[in-house]
Order: sequence, then structure tokens, then C-alpha cells
Amino acid sequence: MSNRTPSPWRERLASPLTWHYAGLAMLLAAVIGLSIRFGLDWAATNGSSTGALQAKQLQLKAMNLETLPLRGLGKRVDDTRAQMQAFYLKRVPPSYSSIATRIGELALKGPVRLTRVQYTQGPPGSDLTEISMDAGITGGYPQIMRFVNGLERDQTFFVIRAMSLTGQQGGQVNLRLRVSTWLRPADAEASGLPSTPQPGDAPAAPSASPTSQGKEGR
Repeated sequence: MSNRTPSPWRERLASPLTWHYAGLAMLLAAVIGLSIRFGLDWAATNGSSTGALQAKQLQLKAMNLETLPLRGLGKRVDDTRAQMQAFYLKRVPPSYSSIATRIGELALKGPVRLTRVQYTQGPPGSDLTEISMDAGITGGYPQIMRFVNGLERDQTFFVIRAMSLTGQQGGQVNLRLRVSTWLRPADAEASGLPSTPQPGDAPAAPSASPTSQGKEGR
């Protein structure tokens, strides 16, 4: 039996130190691979988080812009209500008689003569009910214009709905005038005025104001 000299590679492979080095190299390669994978995952996660954060910031900015008109809404509502109450107290008449009296006072300032005066009330609203006046006016042109301007500028809230010239004779002008003002629903109901005719309804009987009746009887 012959003795053979061991190969150096076999000796190295059989050496425990060689296997330790091999294991260390594999472990180092695994660590490097995991580090690279972790770095890639972290970069992807960081990019996704940044994008999500930017999206949330855009959503927050959009919500701020949407809610901007609502800021201070409560105060604006209170201010509007206060202005409405001030308007009602200052410009809405308290009763039907105050309307008729004021119309008579403006007619005397013209001076003009009111004929065929008819007051009616529209359907009651939640806050106000419209009161309509349909009347004929006779007088000189300057006096009639003074009366019309007085209606438009009066503290009582009058709205001229229509005017139509019905005749002219001897310097006197005959004008038909339709005017609206408003009462609170309870005051309008207490007035007992007939309802404003709707298209197709029969005309209601004239309801002249006390002032105009007294003026016509003179």
C-alpha cells in the first residue's frame, strides 16, 4: 500500500478555519443583501409617505378654502337679522290706518285729488303681507309728480307698481296709480282688507281710506 501526499486543497477544505471564513463570507453577503433591500424599501416607503403627506396638505388647504366663506357666518346672520328688524321698525307701517293716513298726507302736499281708492291684501307671508293700493289721481302735472316723488322718497316703504295716464283736460291730468307696501301678517289680517284680485277674479268693491273719503266729500 502506497502512501500519498494529501492535496493542499483538500487540507484547506478539511480545515475548520476555511469553513469559518466561508460562513463569514456568506453571512457578510447576506448582511449586504439585506442592507440593500432595506435601503430600497426605506426609500420607497419614505417617498410614499412624502406623497401621502403632500396629498393631505392639499386636502387641508382645499378644505380651508371651502370653509372660508362660512367663517364668521353666525355674526353675519345676527347682523342681517338686526338690520331687518331695524328696517321693519323704520319703514314697515304698523297698521292699515297708518298707510291710508300717510297716503292722504302726501296727497295734501301735492296737492292732488285721490279717487276710486282701493286697498287689498295679498296672501300672508312668513314675515310680511303685501298691501296694494289702486287709485285714480287728478291734479296738475307738477303736483302729480310731487306726489309720486313723495311716495318714492317717503320713510314708509312704498313701491310704485304701475302708472298710466287716463286723460287730460284743462290742465288737469288723470293718472291711475298702483302702489304696494307691506304689513306684518297679524296687522294685515286685523285690517279686514279684501284679498288682492288674481287674474280672472271679479274686481272687489273699492275701499277708500278715511282721509280720501273726507277729501272727496269736500
